[in-house]
Amino acid sequence: MAGAASTSDPPLKIITGADAFGASLKDAMVSHLRSLGIAVEDTGVSSYYSAGAEVGRRVSSASSSSSEIRGLVCCGTGVGVAMFANKFPGVYAATCLTVEDAVNARSISDCNVLALSGAKTSPESAVEIFDAWIGTPFKSPCPASGSEPWSSEISSFLDDSLSEMAQIGKSTDHLSPTKPEYNSCAICCLAKNREFTPVDIMPGGSMKIMRETPTSAIVRFKAGSVEPAHHHTFGHDLVVIKGKKSVWNVSKSERADLVEGDYLFTPAGDVHRVKYYEDTEFFITWDGRWDIFLDEDLETAKKAIQQEAS
Repeated sequence: MAGAASTSDPPLKIITGADAFGASLKDAMVSHLRSLGIAVEDTGVSSYYSAGAEVGRRVSSASSSSSEIRGLVCCGTGVGVAMFANKFPGVYAATCLTVEDAVNARSISDCNVLALSGAKTSPESAVEIFDAWIGTPFKSPCPASGSEPWSSEISSFLDDSLSEMAQIGKSTDHLSPTKPEYNSCAICCLAKNREFTPVDIMPGGSMKIMRETPTSAIVRFKAGSVEPAHHHTFGHDLVVIKGKKSVWNVSKSERADLVEGDYLFTPAGDVHRVKYYEDTEFFITWDGRWDIFLDEDLETAKKAIQQEAS
């Protein structure tokens, strides 16, 4: 196992939290932590953004006085909780789906909050991921280094990065006023300076694939756009970055009105249509590859939305 040759002292305490989709995995991990003799401060179960933020806040508060307090958060994908934990200075949360992810996160970024996926990661795999994460010191050999020690140049860069990363979020006085985007969230920064591809069968929409199988992407729709009823082979999770939209799950006769920061999971095969009221961006992940199957045309979708409004 990558990183197995290097070990680090276990933290004095790990702060845990989860949403409903990650609760079972979180409870299993709390039992594992306690079996290792690690103190646990469990914040319980809440919405994914509240769970991530609460663990992030507590780890951030402790980071100035102790490096021996870390966090562990779980939600359906592990993405949402990491996003909101990372809003706090001194928190370096990473979503880890594999042992290799965990070892890289610790070696490169001194990751102090581990985010796990309740939907994609079994308790047995989560234990392996956690054990690799907890046992890997900063700058140790990892898959990204070819399992070899870092060169002196990169090692020096990693050392300097700790103090520079610690300043992010505390003050922006030293930043150029011509670069306000520096203060944007990590997910928003992924979309900057990237070419978006129009979604031909969805007028007004464009997307940038960030990773393939399982797929993650940033999607944009112009105000007034409508997605006709459609479905996907795989379920998907989304978080609204900005804007306002409504999603009608036709299969379940349900409606969700979403604004910035809201989350929605749509199961595989569920037919749904969407209306955008403002220019909207959202981050989306599919359980597998991206695909789409239309269940109605655009005019039929617009009429259905108008009928509900009237």
